[in-house]
Amino acid sequence: MKLDLNADLGEGCGDDAALMQVITSANICCGLHAGGPVLMAQTMAAAARADVGIGAHPGFDDRANFGRTRQHLGTDDLTALITYQTGAAQAVARAQGLRLRHFKLHGALANMASEDAGLARACYRAARAVAPDLVLMVLAATAQEQAAREIGGDWAGEIFADRAYNDDATLVDRALPGAVLHDPHAAAARILEMLRAGAIIAGSGHRIPARIDTVCLHGDTPEALAMARALRTALQGAGVTLAAL
Repeated sequence: MKLDLNADLGEGCGDDAALMQVITSANICCGLHAGGPVLMAQTMAAAARADVGIGAHPGFDDRANFGRTRQHLGTDDLTALITYQTGAAQAVARAQGLRLRHFKLHGALANMASEDAGLARACYRAARAVAPDLVLMVLAATAQEQAAREIGGDWAGEIFADRAYNDDATLVDRALPGAVLHDPHAAAARILEMLRAGAIIAGSGHRIPARIDTVCLHGDTPEALAMARALRTALQGAGVTLAAL
């Protein structure tokens, strides 16, 4: 089995340099919810040196809350938000002779798109208008996947190593107990169980059949590096081949 291991980087927190040696794809902050132009360029350059695939990781213009506060924007405003960030990421990549491979929404915007296919479609169409060949990295078995299937083109189903799931495949709200997982070895065992089942396993034990192409770790958690290493070791020990999208 072939699998991508991704992390959210370029956000000005976490040990990006060390994570880059473990993951196969980097979702690079586009400068609004965190980070900035210089950090974006530095992170892309580091990814290229480590042979890690790069993708645009846009969120709400919400630096004070790390892009994790919900905002309700009209289609025009949402399209402009995504166009601006994807275009910036593409320009920074091209200036270094690199190519964006994928696109992944961040934080509250991603959670809203996992519940609302119309919102997800607006985001994905805006991104593809800038870079038509982007692989859409979607929260598997949610409205994001529905939107990606409707739009067509390449997409990748994503699950999370460090987040708990509701029965509808959406993520448990961070404000609730147990929403973020902290034990690296338990997280690795859980991912292996999901891969064998071909399904997302919710906190209740409910199984949601899902196409799993990539596994995400949040680079801003204290356990991110330990979890990434434990997950990589467990996956390779189980015969999984890790490779970028």
